[in-house]
Amino acid sequence: MIFGDYRDKLAYTGIVLISLLIVRFITHFTITKVARKNGINDARIRLIRRYITVTLFLIAILIETFIFGAKFREIALIFSSVFAIIGIGLFAIWSILSNITSGIIMFFNFPYKVGDKIEIHDKDFPIRAIIEDIRAFQLHLRLENGDLVTYPNNLMLQKAVTLVKKDAIDDVFEDDGTDAV
Repeated sequence: MIFGDYRDKLAYTGIVLISLLIVRFITHFTITKVARKNGINDARIRLIRRYITVTLFLIAILIETFIFGAKFREIALIFSSVFAIIGIGLFAIWSILSNITSGIIMFFNFPYKVGDKIEIHDKDFPIRAIIEDIRAFQLHLRLENGDLVTYPNNLMLQKAVTLVKKDAIDDVFEDDGTDAV
């Protein structure tokens, strides 16, 4: 009796879920193919794929609310209230959002790769280092003296950066993994 009342809604739900799973598979396949072609490491690929999965999940929840009878006015009221609260809360942590957004931008359009030696032209603190890792919030840069510097992604997009040497990490480490210096 319960399934009879919701038969159409459950059928639509199945169609939405199957469609979003197909879209998820296609986007993950495309992201992986583009990333491997550009030499992007697996950790960054997994991170962007996770962002895509969360976005598709939120879209599925939104579609499901309409399938089960929510009106646009009700959804708009809920979203405006939630976004107002989130907006006030996130204003205090805007730099975190800026770093995440910069990390996504850097995934798709960043001319430097892990292992490249770069120079960041900062008037107060210039850095010449090898990119050791690119993460969601920051880059890990290895200085010539061996120190590790974490550099925020948003600053990486704001500062002038010069590529000093491509694949410079090969010069620092020999094949057996010991320091060549």
